[in-house]
Amino acid sequence: MARTTDPERVARRRETIAVAAAARFAEQGFEATTVADIARAAGMSAASVFYYYPDKRAVFRAVFERDLPLSRTLVDRHAGAAHPAAAIVDLATDLAADARDPHAAGILVELLRQIDRDPELVEVITRTEAVVQEGLVGLITRGIVDGTVDPALDPAETATWIRNLVDAVYLGAHPDRDAIPALRRTVARYLAPEPSPDPTGDPRESETK
Repeated sequence: MARTTDPERVARRRETIAVAAAARFAEQGFEATTVADIARAAGMSAASVFYYYPDKRAVFRAVFERDLPLSRTLVDRHAGAAHPAAAIVDLATDLAADARDPHAAGILVELLRQIDRDPELVEVITRTEAVVQEGLVGLITRGIVDGTVDPALDPAETATWIRNLVDAVYLGAHPDRDAIPALRRTVARYLAPEPSPDPTGDPRESETK
């Protein structure tokens, strides 16, 4: 009888390997980390790692492939929010939540080192970025329409700026410092419409203050 494969078990094992590998890659770097290192961290043999992944680069990609369904979930969670400006701040907060992980900065640095060496990795990152970009653009556009986002902002450029700001939170992550409050303030203030000038005020009065 042919051996059957349990998809849920396969998914769990692949996830275990990816989580263990992320920590090793963050601490040691891609080049210095061996499949044996990953196997030990995952509590299995190197042969088992190769059963679920063809090579070490595939394991590295798997660390970031996990971000795609998560990003879709986060975007979908906020897409229909009644208050788009607040939803943008909350989405940015959710996207940056993992920056509290002690390995966050290390794994992002290693991604930047490896991104130009693996076209398949570029594709993985591009797909995830597209999901987040589309979600942010939609919310920003709605915010401009309802007056809670500065109409002078370009939705696509603003979405890219927010994504870059989230990346900066990861790059600057430190276990003793929580950058999330600053992220929320920065995004909220950037989105806020410029106050309208007081039509009843004397411009000379404001100049002398």
